[in-house]
Amino acid sequence: MTSTTLASTEPAEPAAQTASNTALTANRPLLGVLFIAVATLLFATNDTANKLLVTDYNVPLVAAIRYIVHALLMLALLGPSKGREMVKTTRTSLVIVRSLCLVVATFFAGLALQRMPVAETVSIIYLSPIIVVLLARPLLGETIGLTGWIAAIAGFAGVLLIVRPGGGLDLLGVGYVLCNVVVTVAYFLLSRVLASTEKTLALLFYSALTGAICFGIALPWTLYGAAPTLLQVALFLSMGVTAGLGHYCFTSAYRFAPASVLAPINYLHLVWAGVLGWLVFGHVPEALTILGMAIVAAAGVAVALRAALKRT
Repeated sequence: MTSTTLASTEPAEPAAQTASNTALTANRPLLGVLFIAVATLLFATNDTANKLLVTDYNVPLVAAIRYIVHALLMLALLGPSKGREMVKTTRTSLVIVRSLCLVVATFFAGLALQRMPVAETVSIIYLSPIIVVLLARPLLGETIGLTGWIAAIAGFAGVLLIVRPGGGLDLLGVGYVLCNVVVTVAYFLLSRVLASTEKTLALLFYSALTGAICFGIALPWTLYGAAPTLLQVALFLSMGVTAGLGHYCFTSAYRFAPASVLAPINYLHLVWAGVLGWLVFGHVPEALTILGMAIVAAAGVAVALRAALKRT
């Protein structure tokens, strides 16, 4: 979404983008659902590792290592066989702008995770696809419909429950995650614009490469802090691995099942984030916060189903 990420606190490739560039090679919906479930678990694991690391290290440093590992993995594993497909683009300038949006979204997500629990952060970020529905009409000429309006209103109501006064969330952290939402919306809109001309693999590679370059350039000023422990080294490396494998599983899912089946499953990310937040940090959201998260998830599923069914 995560991204994502959607997917992770950075958005994954949108379902429409993936579905448009990935041929359905077999009607095996259960396998497709399994791939999506694994992808969202990997993204939530990435979010959790991110929060653990930004507690002790600055956000640009953590992001730099994550993107560099991701880019190197793609070059090593896919470069020999798909090198040309990874770098070939039609609208290169827009592809780069989209990648820069992801870089900024990653930065704000890291700042938010320094101050907020994983589950609440991820839930607010999932407001992004709902806002995209509202902006798709004036910017892309798409119809909203009654379902879209109801889902959008419900999504905003859910977020208000999460960030309500007395909910215990850090206000600056909320500000950071809302900045992430704004940039993520731009990322999703650009993804829709580019869906008809660009390959998913190229978009993934340019995102990883742009992040590696942008955060890598800043390394001389961000490479400080205590020497990492073996566990922290493993966490640093795992972020690039879980992001790369997560995107691979996410994309592969659409080879086995249509978007109408898979799109709602993306919201398992919120469940995984809540479970890992409880297991790793001992954080259990309050009842009203859980209700808000459930409303955001339900609204997102409605939007995803609406968009997927329109394409079938």
